[in-house]
Order: sequence, then C-alpha cells, then structure tokens
Amino acid sequence: MGGISELGISLPTLLTQVVTFIILLVVLRFVAYKPIMRMLDERSRRVKESMEQAEEVKAQSARAEEELKKQLEQASREGQDRIARAVKAGEDVKQKATEDAKKEAETLITRARAEIQHERDDAISEVRREFAELTVLAAGKVIEKSLDKEEHRELIDKVLEESSTLKKE
Repeated sequence: MGGISELGISLPTLLTQVVTFIILLVVLRFVAYKPIMRMLDERSRRVKESMEQAEEVKAQSARAEEELKKQLEQASREGQDRIARAVKAGEDVKQKATEDAKKEAETLITRARAEIQHERDDAISEVRREFAELTVLAAGKVIEKSLDKEEHRELIDKVLEESSTLKKE
C-alpha cells in the first residue's frame, strides 16, 4: 500500500469518499432517480396518449372528409336534377306558350276571315243595290218612261237570284 500513499492518496479518505459516494448514489436513487423516472414515465404515457388522440383525430378527420365528399356529390346530383327539372319546366312553358300563341293566331285568323266574308257579303249586297238602281235608271232612260222602282227592284233581284243559282250549278 505504500504505492498509493506515494501518489498522495490516503486510504481512509479514499474509503470515506467511496462510502460517501455509494450512500449518495443510494440517496439519489430514492430521492431523485425514482421521481425523475416516474416523471419521465408519466410524460411518456402522456405523449403516447397524445399520439393516440392525434391518430383518432386524424381518423375522424378522414371520416368527416369522406362524409363531406359524399354530401358534396349528393348535393351536386341534386343540383343537377333541379337544373334538369327547371330546364324541362322551361321547355314545357315554352311549348305551352307556343301552342297558346298558335291557338290565338288561329282564332284571330278565323275571326278575320269571318269579318272579311261579312264585309265581302255586305259589299256584294251594296253593289247589287247600286247596280239595281243604276239598272232602273238606265232602263227608265231607255224606255223613257218612269217605271215603278219597286217593281224594277223585284225584277232585278229575281234576275240576280237566277244568275246566282245558275253559277252555283
């Protein structure tokens, strides 16, 4: 042991220091190591729980995103259906308006034709009356005698009726 004392190391001091170090390690193990390990384990557990929650939130987010996609697709389909129905309704309204316009035009044409026929008949009657009067005047001048206008009219009407029936046959 003489070699250790030559180095300046005292054996009782060394033993005291080694025992003190071992006691310090034992005290630190109970006082610091176990609480630090408990804190580290607790923190590890919280981190693990946080990771699990994050995974769960991620899965929920994916499910929500998938549900949102489904809802958007459904809304898109419903929108397309509504647009198609609106277009069809517009076409139906257009077709009905066209049909109504055609019916109204036909009604107006029929009414106009009836009015034209009525005016034509009136004009023909007026021409016949004027023709009868002119014929009476001409006949009166030709025979230079005054004839009864009523008799001439009857005669002219009879001739006109006969000519009308001849044309129809």
